[in-house]
Amino acid sequence: MNLVNDSILFLLKPKISICYLVESWTLRQALEKMRHYGYTALPVINEKGIYTGTVSEGDFLWHVLNKEDYSIYSQEKYRLADIIRPDFNPAVRVDAHIEDLVDRVMAQNFVPVIDDYGVLMGIITRQDVIAYLRKRK
Repeated sequence: MNLVNDSILFLLKPKISICYLVESWTLRQALEKMRHYGYTALPVINEKGIYTGTVSEGDFLWHVLNKEDYSIYSQEKYRLADIIRPDFNPAVRVDAHIEDLVDRVMAQNFVPVIDDYGVLMGIITRQDVIAYLRKRK
């Protein structure tokens, strides 16, 4: 199967249609959004739209355990930027190809896609990559 020239754009779920978090939000705001939508991990952007990392439920759990501060209301004093792991769930550029995604989707549920300036364009999900590869079979 030759994947070298396959662009990822047709698999992209644009930013306008996905959930994401903003690093300046409080942990309570971020937790409530994750709970409302039922996601276990979400991409995080800064105020300029630049992708800064992904947070997972585990990141919130470790924060709460380390701070020994268990109330949802007490999480208002902490910012999402404080728990982001920038090396977790690295993004690919919008001009990447399918083969750039295959290894990543084996390890993560989605791959953030950024433009030349680091701005989050959207995500590509593991499910979409698998469906595409299955059709190509």
